[in-house]
Amino acid sequence: MTVDLDRIRRDFPALDQEIAYFDGPGGTQVPRQVAQAMAAAMTSGISNRGRVTAAERRADDVVTGARQAIADLLGCAPGGVVFGRSMTQATYDVSRALAKEWVPGDEVVVTRLDHDANVRPWVQSAGAAGATVRWVGFDRETGELTVDDVRAELSDRTKLVAVTGASNVLGTRPDLPAIADVVHEAGAYLYVDGVHLTPHVPIDVAATGADFYACSPYKFFGPHHGVVVAAPELLERLHPDKLLPSADAVPERFELGTLPYEALAGTTAAVDYLAGLASDAPDRRTRVLESMRAIEEHEDRLFDLLLGGLRQIGGVTVHGAPRRRTPTAFFSVAGHEGREVYEHLASVGVNAPASNFYAIEASRWLGLGDSGAVRAGLAPYSSDEDVERLLAGVAEVC
Repeated sequence: MTVDLDRIRRDFPALDQEIAYFDGPGGTQVPRQVAQAMAAAMTSGISNRGRVTAAERRADDVVTGARQAIADLLGCAPGGVVFGRSMTQATYDVSRALAKEWVPGDEVVVTRLDHDANVRPWVQSAGAAGATVRWVGFDRETGELTVDDVRAELSDRTKLVAVTGASNVLGTRPDLPAIADVVHEAGAYLYVDGVHLTPHVPIDVAATGADFYACSPYKFFGPHHGVVVAAPELLERLHPDKLLPSADAVPERFELGTLPYEALAGTTAAVDYLAGLASDAPDRRTRVLESMRAIEEHEDRLFDLLLGGLRQIGGVTVHGAPRRRTPTAFFSVAGHEGREVYEHLASVGVNAPASNFYAIEASRWLGLGDSGAVRAGLAPYSSDEDVERLLAGVAEVC
């Protein structure tokens, strides 16, 4: 299975602007099929969910359709799919619900590798409950975070471990199944931030060992909102704060207020789009897996060109060298602030911003402070020409 890059690029109106987009880790461009699905939902006659009027049924079908689409994307049960305003908001909600069971002396483990959305909610909820926070570092040279690093911080008081599926700056992909094994041996839950992992590889939540897995559709061609999935029976154990008349059934128990139907319609369209990139298998789950394998192969090939090219430019430092990674480069140019490189690249039609990208603990751990470095991430619509433009732009700065 291979991706048809020319066909893909024709589907993205933003690419008509002749910009090379390397800012996909912060949010991908959107194919017209997703925008059309969102517009159709907003103009088709819709209301609050129900099964009496056509408008009610339409809203209900949008929600159940989106749950099934995410289930097919992640290999989970649709009844365990929770939608929220963002991954950050969803993680805060889960952290507060879990923290109701924590007492002083309990422990929560977070890592220096993670985006702050999988750090601060746990740190703050632990503080409110009187629980202790334990921190896991990572190798500053390689960017690796190992199962032994996590194991060293576990105890019989550990309640939860929060870890990234892939670093949104270094691309590091920790060994989730191995980490899950030691976390579960300690009797704790594993919460995985899959926001940066999900757009790049086939996902099977059960195989990762995650008890909770979070992602964001706008990182894989969809609209801006968040998703967290868990086994329905696990969600049944949790009791978040909610309005009295609102549904207490799982997963609706965790969805506060009316859902954004247009965003959910767009999410289904985004999953359908991904699934059709390199497969015509009869069922969507198989199409997802086959297409994501083709996307991974396409991006890995381009990333080899990008990484090799950056390393050949004098004065460029690529931070981290993990063995398993997403196609994401975090780099600095000697004698130049990241912002300067970012602005020069923008001036030549290359979007590769500079920041800590909310991975502030990772940026500080690497000695880059709060300003971070330049990040270049690939997406399925990235091309050889895009990579050549970025490398030429960086060489001009040097």
